[in-house]
Amino acid sequence: MVAKKKVLVLTGGGDCPGLNAVIRGIVKRAKKEKDWSVIGSMEAFNGILYEPMQLMKLNNKTTAGIHVRGGTILKTTNKGNPFEFPTQNKDGSWRIADQSDELINRIHNLGIEAVINIGGDGSQRISQKLFEKGLNIIGVPKTIDNDVSATDFTFGFRTAVQIATDSFDKLVTTAESHHRVMIMEVMGRDAGWIALHTAIAGGAEVCLIPERPYDINKIVDHINQRYKGGKGFVNIVVAEGARPKGGTATGEQSDEMGYEHQRLRGVAFALSAQLKAAGCQADIRETVLGHTQRGGTPIAFDRILATLFGVKAFEMVLDKEYGYMTSYKNNKITSVSLKSAIGEYNFIKEDDYHIHAAKAIGISFGD
Repeated sequence: MVAKKKVLVLTGGGDCPGLNAVIRGIVKRAKKEKDWSVIGSMEAFNGILYEPMQLMKLNNKTTAGIHVRGGTILKTTNKGNPFEFPTQNKDGSWRIADQSDELINRIHNLGIEAVINIGGDGSQRISQKLFEKGLNIIGVPKTIDNDVSATDFTFGFRTAVQIATDSFDKLVTTAESHHRVMIMEVMGRDAGWIALHTAIAGGAEVCLIPERPYDINKIVDHINQRYKGGKGFVNIVVAEGARPKGGTATGEQSDEMGYEHQRLRGVAFALSAQLKAAGCQADIRETVLGHTQRGGTPIAFDRILATLFGVKAFEMVLDKEYGYMTSYKNNKITSVSLKSAIGEYNFIKEDDYHIHAAKAIGISFGD
């Protein structure tokens, strides 16, 4: 019997609704090719670098019905960059070491033909570096923040917006009942797509995003316009990475080994304190959605997009289209080079029509 060709699949970075649908799409498409098998690496590239390795056979049995489940059956991590990998010394201490050559050697020794890396901007930067070192790798973009360029949408984003909008709708009624200002903090480290879409969908009065630093006095003025005789209400959506003009995002540097990002948290409470210090007289309450935006069942759009990406990724393996990433552009599934995908971060641009429309319906950005 001729040995089957192997493709390695992994999920890296933060979890995201739709990851399982991508995995299932890859396996379903590979099944049509008699000479291919699919292997999963647990916790991104960590599964390959662990001693012993932690791998999972991916077939129709192990992926049956997973497209409706949140999270990822392969688990994930944002502390597994093989170029800056947490490595334990003989004395028990830890250091950061470049394990990329060891990773590539192990992949080759397993007889793996190609790798499909499902992840966001950081993960695809790793994909590009590994490709430059000779690894046959293909990217699949995922992030609830929708901050990967070269694709109109990433799966998981619309599910996160739906979760945030459902929560926002509930806050509107309690804000109106108590004449309060309600601040809802959503995810969005450097890009405010979740906040912007939620604000438009939910009818927010104020939307604060990382791309547009805010003037607290302008927000207070906007709030005051909504109150007469102490009666009124205002609902604010704020992205976790939003900041005042001349200020910085609210958070702290993580001391976790291998975690690269600043941990952003608490902007809703910081904004509340700033409003009070600036003379806002309204009663203010804060809600932080946090990781609820990452979990749960993906909506239909994200299941479909993720499945299409999975099928496309495996077909790119068949075509040896290495160094490329799946993409959704102009309502078509296509591919783009990893280099172009990571070349520009997907910020909300000044002339984006969502900004224009939001302002047209009275949403303030505090700028």
